[in-house]
Amino acid sequence: MTAPEFTLGQLRNAESRLAELQDPERQLAQARQQAESYRTYLSSLTGLLTAVFVLKGQENLSKMDPGPRWTVVILLVVGFLGLITASWCSVLAAHGRPGVEILAEPGTLLRYERRRTREIWRLVEAARWLGLTGVLAVAAAVLVTWVFPGK
Repeated sequence: MTAPEFTLGQLRNAESRLAELQDPERQLAQARQQAESYRTYLSSLTGLLTAVFVLKGQENLSKMDPGPRWTVVILLVVGFLGLITASWCSVLAAHGRPGVEILAEPGTLLRYERRRTREIWRLVEAARWLGLTGVLAVAAAVLVTWVFPGK
């Protein structure tokens, strides 16, 4: 006869932790914490990319041929708009919109917590994809300035 994989105490402890994790208040707090961390990450990433482009990119785009120059300009606009929008999404996820009123009724509070948690996850997911798009666009712009340095 083999010993059970988990003791009854371990299973009860896991069950209570699972109930705590499924609590809407706890899920909302975790979602906000993740959004706040992601907002900080995006801010530092945007600063780093800006520094890389300024230090390693072409100093004067006007020396480049028109095709590569406009490619760099468009990629930079797309990249920085993506990063700015991603940062905005992460701020909305972390802090929400000011002035949201929650009626003083337990069911309303629980529905708000569930709805807000889903909203945070959607905003963080959008911020992730916008951030990736922004990073790739700025990196591509830097590569174009290296490959087509101009006159």
